[in-house]
Amino acid sequence: MHIGLNLVFLVPGHTGGMEVAARELLPALVAAAPDVRFTAFVNREAAAADGPWHDTMPSVTVPVHASNRVEWVRGEQVLLPRLARRAGVDLVHSLGSTGPGWGPFAKVVTVHDLIYKHFPEAHFGLRSLGMRVLVPLAARRSDRVIADSQATRDDLIELLDIPSSRIDVVPLAARPPRVTPAPEAALRGRLGLGDRLIVLSTSAKRPHKNLRRLLEAHALLPAPRPLLVLPGYPTEHEGELRDLAAQLGVGDDVRFLGWLEEEDVEGLLGAAACVAFPSLYEGFGLPVLEAMLRDVPVVCSARSSLAEVAGDAALLIDPEDPASIADAVGRVLSDASLARDLVVRGRAQAARFSWQATAEGCLSTYRRVLSA
Repeated sequence: MHIGLNLVFLVPGHTGGMEVAARELLPALVAAAPDVRFTAFVNREAAAADGPWHDTMPSVTVPVHASNRVEWVRGEQVLLPRLARRAGVDLVHSLGSTGPGWGPFAKVVTVHDLIYKHFPEAHFGLRSLGMRVLVPLAARRSDRVIADSQATRDDLIELLDIPSSRIDVVPLAARPPRVTPAPEAALRGRLGLGDRLIVLSTSAKRPHKNLRRLLEAHALLPAPRPLLVLPGYPTEHEGELRDLAAQLGVGDDVRFLGWLEEEDVEGLLGAAACVAFPSLYEGFGLPVLEAMLRDVPVVCSARSSLAEVAGDAALLIDPEDPASIADAVGRVLSDASLARDLVVRGRAQAARFSWQATAEGCLSTYRRVLSA
């Protein structure tokens, strides 16, 4: 069995949770199936960067820069099928929700979410158009579709009319720590965090992540408030969030930190008294499990996939109600017994997910397709 892995979408450092999933899945696949031949198909950006597509398997460079959306589409829809045919793969697994619509090989696509259906404003310009066209194309022309969660499976059935018999649910898992966390005292000093309790939200600054209501909830907490820390690359939406924080009178209680190195993110997780994840929609919600794996209590939206990922190990909130968010955060910060219980439950919940299980689920899908 020769499996091609479509990573043409992956621009290192710019692809979010899909990049995390790909980086974790590739070595897990190789470990779970040493008898299977894998070939990774990568763009020029990934070819020039470190990654498991070099370390664990042979790779083929699709000669496009995927940071250019037109080039990405050309690479995936025109060049990849030719290169995969030349490499002699039996099946191409596309890991980024889109995939080639043709080619003399079997096809599997992992659709992480249908956010473009629920929140069209989450993507802009050509990417938005691409999602509307390419995700349905990949889902309908693939032999089987993998969904990260039951919620995404339900969306595929309801919104794209994909038969349930063609969908396999294969959950992801938490990314384990791979670096030494930055020391807390030095980190607090360097980032200007002082000595206050930290509420951390590792969400992209996009409207569906619901940071507006998190700010509104923060304003409802009694003074002296904890410090709300919002790392992550800047977006157009960040300006609106900064303005809102000022209007609410909590500008001094919020830190917009920009993009951070992994050591600093791990250090923030180690320093946080609570992780708040109030998203309105997620295909899976990796930050929830990652916080639990690091023994941080979690306050989490009950929407989409998040309730099934969090289980009974987080305080679930109504993400459209700032009072609900504020109440849950306040409870975690003021009740040490509750916080300890959430840590214990979270550790057990995170342990229910593993990249080995994710790899075995994908391999089961490959065998099912090829045996048919």
